[in-house]
Amino acid sequence: MGITATDISQRIIDAVLAQKLAPGTRLGEQQLALLFDCSRTIVREALTRLAARGIVTVSARRGWYLIAPSRDEAREAFEARRVIELGLLRGRRPLDKPALTRLKKHLAQEKAALRGDDVGARSFLLGDFHVCLAECLGNSLLADTLRDYTARTTLIAMLYQSSHDAAQSCQEHVAIVAALEQGDAVRAEALMAEHLASVQAGLQLETQTDDPLHHLRQALTPMASSASASSSASPARRSRARTAAADATDSAPAPYLGALL
Repeated sequence: MGITATDISQRIIDAVLAQKLAPGTRLGEQQLALLFDCSRTIVREALTRLAARGIVTVSARRGWYLIAPSRDEAREAFEARRVIELGLLRGRRPLDKPALTRLKKHLAQEKAALRGDDVGARSFLLGDFHVCLAECLGNSLLADTLRDYTARTTLIAMLYQSSHDAAQSCQEHVAIVAALEQGDAVRAEALMAEHLASVQAGLQLETQTDDPLHHLRQALTPMASSASASSSASPARRSRARTAAADATDSAPAPYLGALL
């Protein structure tokens, strides 16, 4: 039996969760068809499904590519995850033994990945914990939805340079499972709220990148060495420099390109 559209879409989601595909990555139909040894029709079906799930988008000029969420979309994604995950935990009965065993096995895999050097496996497991938890809580429909939102927030973390520590995430997962094992759903919900807030707080969402020239402006700011060189010059040379700068100010725009941006 050949590969299906479902197989391809799942492989793409898994690659996103493992941070192996960056935001904005182009997903060419022909390249994917060659890679998976299938028709472009199957690839197109897979990409269409991912577009409906909000993971990829398409344009007439660029074709298919992974989303690159805006800051507002990033905040909305985390808000959606809070609604889903806190709602799943609210008022829950104690988990049964098979569910706890599965969660503890997942935590053991996370800890092993942290000790290793496979960043992809570590990223995948940390994100997949939330999907695993939803499944253990008995809601496969919301688990599927949560998988998509977790993929979105993984892309967001890559795009906005998350500083949240992987070991910290694992510790927070352990604490959530411990609360569930004790039958304390209220504490588990509070810990999940803190965890999601901590992950979101690690994102650089408040930088001044609404200015389209922000990075160029920073790059073209005069080097500190130039300023120090000026300060070490002789008094006569500094006086001549001030005179020249004053003349330039009277007759021309700002003296360096960064000021013009």
